[in-house]
Amino acid sequence: MASNTLVSRRGTGRGRRSRQRDADQGRPRTLISPAQLGRRRGKLVYWIVFALVAVGFTLVFLGPLYWMVTGGLKTTQEVVQSPPTAFPSSIHTENYSQAWTVMDLAQLLLNTLYYAFGALAFQLVLDVAAAYSLSKLRPVLGKAILGMMLATLMIPATVLVVPQYLTVLDVPIFERNLLNSPWVIWLPSVTNAFNIFLLKRFFDSIPGELLDAAAIDGASALRTLRSVVLPISRPILGVVSIFAVVGVWKDFLWPMLTLPDPGKQTLNVGIYSLSNGVPQNVLIAALTIASVPTLLIFLIFQRNIMGGLTAGGLKG
Repeated sequence: MASNTLVSRRGTGRGRRSRQRDADQGRPRTLISPAQLGRRRGKLVYWIVFALVAVGFTLVFLGPLYWMVTGGLKTTQEVVQSPPTAFPSSIHTENYSQAWTVMDLAQLLLNTLYYAFGALAFQLVLDVAAAYSLSKLRPVLGKAILGMMLATLMIPATVLVVPQYLTVLDVPIFERNLLNSPWVIWLPSVTNAFNIFLLKRFFDSIPGELLDAAAIDGASALRTLRSVVLPISRPILGVVSIFAVVGVWKDFLWPMLTLPDPGKQTLNVGIYSLSNGVPQNVLIAALTIASVPTLLIFLIFQRNIMGGLTAGGLKG
């Protein structure tokens, strides 16, 4: 009887150790073990390191933004003085209104919105069609075409500036000069290999049964795309839309080369063109205004961005 009890206890102990071992294997490994983190000294070291890392990264990323915003609130003398001041001695909000008026930011903002949403419309139509055909229609040499598209991501953008400029200066076949026209911004932004790859990856995760059911009901490939695929692709379409708008908004070199007319320039190029003779505090205020829309887009749609990038499959 005693031996049976001892064997039972040993079995129970082995079972507990086995379950503990399985739980430890399933638990993600960290730099600090749970036992060390449970101690007072371990918690103290953990929170000190965490605070230092968080504060360090915050200063690295938000420091330039803070310097830009406060620079627009200083006087010209305070902006250029050395050593610089961390806080404005006196706040001058009129610098922002002066920048808005002197640099005609309203017109530049409208121009940029026009170019950005035009590029968005073309990308949504053509990139979606390209990604859907590569994913579901399976054309001949589709994998080779996708591979060549992705290979273009390895080419620096500055390498393509000269051939693109010569192309829009005299478009082959049509023999048209596209400088100072919206097409010079829209056409180069249409073929975005990264957006096509994101869309194709999402379309690959859509179950084929949904498309087969639509085909049985008599829907064509275009009708299936419009009625079945696009409604469930809203997360990735939102991500591609944000990337398209921000890509045009932050671009500087290409608009500077192809939009020499001051009345048709984008926000960044217009501020650069009108910077001569403008006080530095007013110029910094203008740059702050130009940065606000993209920051708002990220803060408002950050969940959509992360959700769209991680969206990879549908169940059922």
